[in-house]
Amino acid sequence: MNLPISNNLPVQKLASVFGSTVATYKYYWLIAIIELVEEGNIEIQKRKIFSRMVSNSWYTINYFHISFGKQDNLQIAVETIRKEEGLTIDEKKNNIDFSLENSINQKTINQLLHFDKNVPHWFLSPWFPQKNKTEIYQLSKSFQNDSLYGLHKDFIEVNPIWIAYLKSNAKIIKDYCYWNLALFLQTRNPNVPDIPNKLIKPALRNGLTKQTNEYWKLVFKELGSIDCIFTDTKLYFDEKNYALDHFVPHAFVSHNLIWNLLPIEKRFNSLKSDKLPLFEKHFDKFFNLQKLAFDINKQHNSKSKYMDEFLTIFPNIDTFEKDKFSSTIQPLITIASNNGFLYMNE
Repeated sequence: MNLPISNNLPVQKLASVFGSTVATYKYYWLIAIIELVEEGNIEIQKRKIFSRMVSNSWYTINYFHISFGKQDNLQIAVETIRKEEGLTIDEKKNNIDFSLENSINQKTINQLLHFDKNVPHWFLSPWFPQKNKTEIYQLSKSFQNDSLYGLHKDFIEVNPIWIAYLKSNAKIIKDYCYWNLALFLQTRNPNVPDIPNKLIKPALRNGLTKQTNEYWKLVFKELGSIDCIFTDTKLYFDEKNYALDHFVPHAFVSHNLIWNLLPIEKRFNSLKSDKLPLFEKHFDKFFNLQKLAFDINKQHNSKSKYMDEFLTIFPNIDTFEKDKFSSTIQPLITIASNNGFLYMNE
């Protein structure tokens, strides 16, 4: 993926910013600037940009538990600020921005201003190669070398010659940042699925009504009730004392495939949140319920689109093999745990 070309601007310098990247801050710094320029800002307070960096990475770090690297200051800042400000893991972006821009908590302020030590001037290195921090600040003030912005103590000033380019190509530039960010994070999370879709909080998570009515309803009808594999509570379709949930948390797998869904007690579901099941304790019950549901649907609803979703596990869905199912589920749970997801007993 490439940035849009320009006959008048050194776009190659902007592209080269990501040439040697050891942390995530460059991606989030540029994304924040683009957002604020779109909103009509030219002189932008650094704290406002730092706050956007945190809010834009918030969901990826707190909800999906994507690792940015042990030494990544942005991940450290996000985790520290969440505790200090008492914000939720899925807090709305606008609420995070407002809290951080107006917080009087000194620990929060220190985390934000820590980025000022390196981020603003090193981002401009392609425009000012082999220059130190003091030199970059001085040269950028007059937009030497057509730099993207000029640096001041508490704010940056976007170079007027860049504004039209940034506004007209805002979506493409942000996509370019996220594309490079996805490649960067995939190398640090090689076994984590679907990194690109974990970089932005979805406007609304897809519900599971169709999976309930088009697959599990038939199982309830055939059996009369289903025992919750976690609490042994009898679940009834008409009483709706259940919730359809992900065995391996959605926050990790990032999909709603039928082989990872099962009805569980509604009260327990709210307590479980995104915690991991204990494989040795829960897998056998999970597998038995999945196989039973599969057999019922195969007999009465064999043309259902949900049957085909099992092909991601079994090359031939005529054979529902426990070993193959186990070899899919167990590694997912282990990797999720390694990425910071807690088990139910923690």
